[in-house]
Amino acid sequence: MPIHQIAFGSHEELRQPGNLKAALAEFICTLIFVFAGQGSGMAFSKLTNDGPSTPSGLIAAAIAHAFALFVAVSVGANISGGHVNPAVTFGAFVGGNITFFRGVLYVIAQLLGSTAACFLLEFATGGMSTGAFGLSGVSVWSALIFEIVMTFGLVYTVYATAVDPKKGDLGTIAPIAIGFIVGANILAGGAFTGASMNPAVSFGPAVVSWTWTHHWVYWAGPIIGGGIAGVVYELFFITHHTHEPLPRGEF
Repeated sequence: MPIHQIAFGSHEELRQPGNLKAALAEFICTLIFVFAGQGSGMAFSKLTNDGPSTPSGLIAAAIAHAFALFVAVSVGANISGGHVNPAVTFGAFVGGNITFFRGVLYVIAQLLGSTAACFLLEFATGGMSTGAFGLSGVSVWSALIFEIVMTFGLVYTVYATAVDPKKGDLGTIAPIAIGFIVGANILAGGAFTGASMNPAVSFGPAVVSWTWTHHWVYWAGPIIGGGIAGVVYELFFITHHTHEPLPRGEF
């Protein structure tokens, strides 16, 4: 059972050089991802005055986020595991693949990376709004379901291609698969919730624009979806013959 593998670790982990290096990698990876993903939406809005609210804008957002996440996961994989997402970190935690205290460092770094990216975008564009995630044509509960299901698919993909010890050569395409599922989910849910799947991605724009309407959805949905994916995959599809000591530095 995954609950038996959960490890909280020690607060001493917050000061360990290896963990701090991994957190720095998460900061940089998230900054890269959010700057490219959020920036693409701002650029499209400047060029068309509609942004991602049009079919072409939605496709552009899906492609930009898929490419950016592929790169962000790739450059962070050998250092931190390339989580780039608090929901992925939480899914790894409930599956026993990262300790609580190391996870806290990751989440803080991810939130700071997203916020820094949005401030840099606002500065570089001369004060152009980064916008914020919001609901469009759906109830708050429908939006919550959207975010839960989309994040479940994302974290399940992470487990299948990056975490599962049986992955073999499949691990080499993990960043591509993770980027593709995010792009596909943006096409599915972008018109309704913005398809965050990532509390850090929602947090940065909310801070910069100071817009918090329904912001809790973009935390609750991804955390629930990511947690369910971690438990389901660890419980039904991963067999641990021996208990490995935690924390594991990377997937």
